[in-house]
Amino acid sequence: MASSSSYSNSPCAACKFLRRKCMPDCIFAPYFPPEEPQKFANVHKIFGASNVSKLLNEVAPHQREDAVNSLAYEAEARIKDPVYGCVGAISVLQRQVIRLQKELDATNADLIRYACNANEMPTSSQFGRRNMSHGGGSFGQNSGMYYHYSPWNNEPGEDSNERGGDGNM
Repeated sequence: MASSSSYSNSPCAACKFLRRKCMPDCIFAPYFPPEEPQKFANVHKIFGASNVSKLLNEVAPHQREDAVNSLAYEAEARIKDPVYGCVGAISVLQRQVIRLQKELDATNADLIRYACNANEMPTSSQFGRRNMSHGGGSFGQNSGMYYHYSPWNNEPGEDSNERGGDGNM
């Protein structure tokens, strides 16, 4: 919010833009300081000074700053994208989230396939249960990874290929 000294020193950005005298009770002064002339210019271009004044008078004083920030954001977005405004930016971000979620899912699936091939992990229905007929297994402490214990040497995660065998049991 602008200080009361700015009323007497220089007009707020709105009054300067509208070329009128900035009065001490100016509705725009606390939200459009003279240092931010483009903020009001954008809001005025999209919504009009009269509409913004009416809106600010209808909004509770403790909500006015948020209302002005929303108007300024929407006005800037409308200037950049006259058709969609901030909805266009939101749509772009939502598509990006969906694309990144698919990429993350694919990467996690690759990681699980790699872990299954490297450690001979059980299927998801057996995940976390000890399979006593094959020597059992356990979750590694703090890792969340399942280690399959070989019934032949009780070394976690070691299979016949790592021991130099041919892989045939």
